[in-house]
Amino acid sequence: MNDLTLCHVDDRLVVIAKPAGLLSVPGRGEHKQDCVSARVQARFADALIVHRLDQATSGLLLFARGAQAQRELSADFAQRRVGKTYVALVAGRLQGEGLIDLPLAADWPNRPRQQVDPVHGKPSQTRWRALAHTDGLTRVELHPLTGRSHQLRVHLAALGHPIVGDTLYAPPDIAALRPRLLLHASELHLPHLALCLHCPAEF
Repeated sequence: MNDLTLCHVDDRLVVIAKPAGLLSVPGRGEHKQDCVSARVQARFADALIVHRLDQATSGLLLFARGAQAQRELSADFAQRRVGKTYVALVAGRLQGEGLIDLPLAADWPNRPRQQVDPVHGKPSQTRWRALAHTDGLTRVELHPLTGRSHQLRVHLAALGHPIVGDTLYAPPDIAALRPRLLLHASELHLPHLALCLHCPAEF
């Protein structure tokens, strides 16, 4: 599949490890047609995407095998029956754990940016836990309870600890620390299928 790592496959779903920088689905324009879904469908013709990761984010991406499985798995995501764990490296020293509960909405004049919007924003919650500290940075584990666009990136920036390598939401000095966004979808837990998949971050 053109260098995609296949993490799991059965008659119901396909899970791959998406590299940072590759689109989940086709974008607008001929130059944005190469994407994970096209590569996966070249091998598994019945594979249909269930959720997405930002182009800059790496990690586990799930596809359903057929329309019926896609409807069922999409409902599982919508009803929060799928556990999602991310790992990120953020600026500053975070201690302990907590819940970020800040409503998010599109920043229309500055698309694709999102923003905290107490008036028009949709409810958005992220649980976080500090894992380790090094060189003024903190490695954190993240559990998004909702699935808003750029949620983890905006929430951490709003907390005062933007993700390293984030060219949209981090100050220039933090964005320039690494050549990519250090955000990785490391675990998918589907308890109703007795399936837990793990893909360690490369940072």
